[in-house]
Amino acid sequence: MLWLVGINYDGLTGSAVQKIHPATYLSILLLAWTMARVGNPVANAVTALERRPAGLLLGLMGIGLAVQITVRGGAGIAGAIDTFLLPAVVAILFIGCDGRTMKRIETTVHVVMAVNAALGLLEFVSGQRFFPYRLDGALLEYDTRSVALQGHPLANATLTACYVIALASGGGSLSAMRRLLVIGLQIAALVAFGGRSGIVVTLALGGGLGLIGVIRAVMNGRIPLLAVAGAAFALPLLGLVLAGLAGFGFFDALIGRFVDDGGSANARVVVLDLFSRLSLRELVIGPDPTIVDSMRRINGLAMGLENPIVRLMLYQGAAMTALLTVALTLFLYEIGLRCRPGIAMPMITFAVLANTYESVGSKTTLVAKFVILLLALYRAPTPEEEANGA
Repeated sequence: MLWLVGINYDGLTGSAVQKIHPATYLSILLLAWTMARVGNPVANAVTALERRPAGLLLGLMGIGLAVQITVRGGAGIAGAIDTFLLPAVVAILFIGCDGRTMKRIETTVHVVMAVNAALGLLEFVSGQRFFPYRLDGALLEYDTRSVALQGHPLANATLTACYVIALASGGGSLSAMRRLLVIGLQIAALVAFGGRSGIVVTLALGGGLGLIGVIRAVMNGRIPLLAVAGAAFALPLLGLVLAGLAGFGFFDALIGRFVDDGGSANARVVVLDLFSRLSLRELVIGPDPTIVDSMRRINGLAMGLENPIVRLMLYQGAAMTALLTVALTLFLYEIGLRCRPGIAMPMITFAVLANTYESVGSKTTLVAKFVILLLALYRAPTPEEEANGA
């Protein structure tokens, strides 16, 4: 989408200014304005430090990574900013949001995810990619998966899976019927996005959550007759719909991804051999990036290293990788503390899926989007709302 407005965000060429996502610029400007408009930026900074210490740590680690990359003459400074600094800034911006603002943000999340899913399905049916993933303007012709609004199929599948599990575990304020409809739409979109791991994790965790919900309802003796009647009619209809979709070839591309993964599994094996070619010093502080690039081309790994930890270790060394991992873990834990109960399942989903491709090991806004999703769907009630509820 950014390419269509003249921003070469993912490419290797072009202005360095374009490599940082516009959302990062906007968030930093908004944070500066927020801190300045009260008239006491120092007090606001102290409040941010008190309420988001892990967020500030993650932001500092992102800046530290950018400095390390600069000193070593490597590429990927923008990745350090977008991947680690942006989510920290977003979390700090959410500190001052009241209940009404958070409800609007939740509505926006639902609308954006619905449009994203609908667009992905439309791309799948029509074969037309409206905002295809590009590298320096060149289309990746071999990848026919839907991308919709998120730019890359795997990032799209990860965010969609987290959204589905969040809804299945009680996130958000949708009614039961709307929740089921939205979950159905998003699962259908997952097939279009082609994320194998995303579909498996969603069906496994989502199915488990559904089974637990049914068991609890049975044990409590609170099963509405209307729900039983609806399920009795819906299950046979669902079978017919699935059979019809299979007959029209809706699942063919996904099944093909399971049969032939394009070398993804083999890449996970080959990449481990790269570590044996590095010295202990290079493993700790990181080798020359040009050496890693050369080894990747020789071993057919130019398209990806299939794991964020592996990528960070190969390019930045074990020391920086450990610091970033600890900072990100503490940050997500801090976000969880600011949310209401039920957040564990989407957290697990994110942790599992983020480790199936480069994700946070390269440039991405995925962490920031995930944080927005969590804070919007699992916002803790304000004291006023608790008082009104009481």
